[in-house]
Amino acid sequence: MDIIFSKKNIKQFLYISFFLMVLIFQSENQIVKSLTMDNSKADIVYEQLRLEVPSDYKTIWLKGEKDIWEPWLSNKDGFLGRQIFWDKDKEEALILVKWKNKKLWKSIPMEEVNQIQKKFEENVLSSLNIDKNPFKLIFEGELDKQE
Repeated sequence: MDIIFSKKNIKQFLYISFFLMVLIFQSENQIVKSLTMDNSKADIVYEQLRLEVPSDYKTIWLKGEKDIWEPWLSNKDGFLGRQIFWDKDKEEALILVKWKNKKLWKSIPMEEVNQIQKKFEENVLSSLNIDKNPFKLIFEGELDKQE
């Protein structure tokens, strides 16, 4: 009985030793040593906006984006362009606005952004002959460009 018990202890010791060695060597893994996103040298940032855009109003929404938002954005320091995507199944839009850096983007006064949004909404409401903006903001965030 002592021999079996002794073999069991040795087996457990070997399993534990193997597990510990894997943990120790894991810390040498390339992924663990990779740079965090905060150390990225890229200053470019993407403003990310997702909104509800019903199929019936898609054309008017795109026209408002082109007529109201594009001219205003193109005059902003640090604006590098934007991309617009639309998912017909979800009836959602994704807008990615590319900025030279976060500081320039965030330096735009919110009052100014709100004025343009109000102008956009007035344009859309007039075109659609409705009382409430049908384009509800679902999400807003930012993405950092990786090198």
